Amino acid sequence: MQEHKRQDIHQIGPSEDLKLEIVRRGSGPPLLLIPGEEALEAEAAFLDELAKSYEVFISSPPGFGRSTRPDWITGPDDIAYMMLDVVDEFGLNNVPVIGFSFGGWIAAEMASKDDGFISKLVLVDPYGIKTGKPTERDIQDVWLLSPDEVMALKWYDTAKGKRDFKVMPEDKLTIVARNTESFTRFGWEPYLHNPKLKHRLHRIKAPTLLIWGENDGIITPKYGEAYRKLIPNAQLAVIPQAGHSPHIEQPQAFLAELRKFLG
Repeated sequence: MQEHKRQDIHQIGPSEDLKLEIVRRGSGPPLLLIPGEEALEAEAAFLDELAKSYEVFISSPPGFGRSTRPDWITGPDDIAYMMLDVVDEFGLNNVPVIGFSFGGWIAAEMASKDDGFISKLVLVDPYGIKTGKPTERDIQDVWLLSPDEVMALKWYDTAKGKRDFKVMPEDKLTIVARNTESFTRFGWEPYLHNPKLKHRLHRIKAPTLLIWGENDGIITPKYGEAYRKLIPNAQLAVIPQAGHSPHIEQPQAFLAELRKFLG
């Protein structure tokens, strides 16, 4: 990983019970990264490359990583305001924002409220909207299916998604458990979407790219296309031989799309 790394806990906003973990990597112009529910991005190879060109601000949402989770925060709609406070705290302006999966949902919520600070918005296989009819399942139930079924839906190559919990130190296992609990709490009801978000996405004026894994079985590229249509002038790039985490399975293809868009 990049040597240029700083990690700290910051009180965000006026509430003393809200403290967020902010990791900063690399050097250059700032870039805000909101990780997914498993926080796989922090150890991913693509991040080393990104940190060669940017100072990457990785902000763990409330309840994830070492961030606190006050009871008054109930979902991504609330979390979006916390992340906007992060933007204010660090004076971020005219910056690219990248959100992954659950973090992509948060980034979309943020941009629908205020995208004046965003130069480019990248959403990677984000949750957040209901695309089909009430009786249609457009997001697979990751809590009803067995772990093996979820793995098969999430990954083109399931070997890349396996994590050996037996060799993990206790502090990392604690974070994995916290991430899982918080993801469940924030995504349980309504299931992994905000019914209001799709009616707000038209407010996003920042240039937007959605990147999708062609083999994502949790939320398919069809879901991604529906998302794209709700954001004015948004683009959709589909990466072959990749599931829900194309940045992990196909990092070079992912970086190529990212660099092309960010310029």
